[in-house]
Amino acid sequence: MHRHRSSLGALLHHVHVSGPLSRAALAMRMGVNRSTILALTAELVAAGLVGEQPPSGTTGAGRPSLVVRPSPRFFVLAFDVAVDRLTAARVGLGGTILDRRSAPRSRIGVDLETVVRKLVSLGRSLIDAAPPAAVCVGIGASYCGMIRPGDGMVRYGPELGWVDQAFGAELAEALDLGLPVAVGNEAHLGAMAEHERGAGVGVPDLIYLHGDVGVGGGILVGGKLLGGDAGYGAEVGHMLVNPVDGRACLCGSQGCLEAETGEYALLAAAGRAPGPSGADAVRAVARDAVTGDPAAARAVAEIGDWLGIGVANLINLFNPGVVIFGGMLRDVYEAAAPQVAARIARHAMPVSRERARLRLSALAGDATLLGAADLGFAALLADPLRTPALR
Repeated sequence: MHRHRSSLGALLHHVHVSGPLSRAALAMRMGVNRSTILALTAELVAAGLVGEQPPSGTTGAGRPSLVVRPSPRFFVLAFDVAVDRLTAARVGLGGTILDRRSAPRSRIGVDLETVVRKLVSLGRSLIDAAPPAAVCVGIGASYCGMIRPGDGMVRYGPELGWVDQAFGAELAEALDLGLPVAVGNEAHLGAMAEHERGAGVGVPDLIYLHGDVGVGGGILVGGKLLGGDAGYGAEVGHMLVNPVDGRACLCGSQGCLEAETGEYALLAAAGRAPGPSGADAVRAVARDAVTGDPAAARAVAEIGDWLGIGVANLINLFNPGVVIFGGMLRDVYEAAAPQVAARIARHAMPVSRERARLRLSALAGDATLLGAADLGFAALLADPLRTPALR
């Protein structure tokens, strides 16, 4: 029975991640015969989780293999908590963002109560706007800090001073939907999302670098997230790159990668004051650098130099197939690619770097949000017919 439930989950996971697939394609992917696929899809169709239809444009003799599609009726609430913005979305089975809401977040220190209140307002607005037959099957959240696996406790969020804040539990209680809130680190979730449906599809060993105000990292080894002993691994933003005269970092050290390449470093190097939206300010400097503004160009070159040193270290350590730049680092890398490439050429070992590709996030601003959505879908995908909403 366990093996059967696992097979149902595997089939649903394939159509959730890859979209509509023919029965023949599913049989090939799962390594089973077509009669097994027929039986599995029949159960999922009966539960309303998938639908089947002939492929479009079918002509000629023979009976075409039916296409299995995920049902958008089932959705999760996905939340993305960044330093200066809050985003909520209703994400349907299949990874489609069906609706979204957003609100600014002030940089005012420990603001758990405010964040929860705003997220609840956004989430309820999404549910109220959903079709009557829509069913919420999970809740996932991405947070810009170190998250304890299992209970959604924010152990450390340096930018606003969050230490041991019970974010997941507080949000679940306030939403009052009878569902737990699964919480993950934003860069870890971004790495998984890019691997499943973005710039890292088909690449089992990758590094995802996420820029918010600071820098976070998600590392996949053999297709599995590198979590570390307690789940706090891949804090690449606090890798030391400039020990001699490095900038002070919020973690208490100096010369960390995020201190040398984050929002504050870029704006200071460009002679610009921080604004209410860090993403907009960083994007403006990167754009001006490309269009010829001398101060912006110098700032981007300086930050790109430090970023390249960090990436060279990561390439030497992990020999990734792909390094993906997401969040604000997507804009920084686009403008500073020559500096990053020069540092990698100088400092990364040839045998480690020869196959490493540098890519922009394909999911752009939605990477962490879609990663949070997949956290919300995890229980359904693990055992589709035991989800409370289907009982």
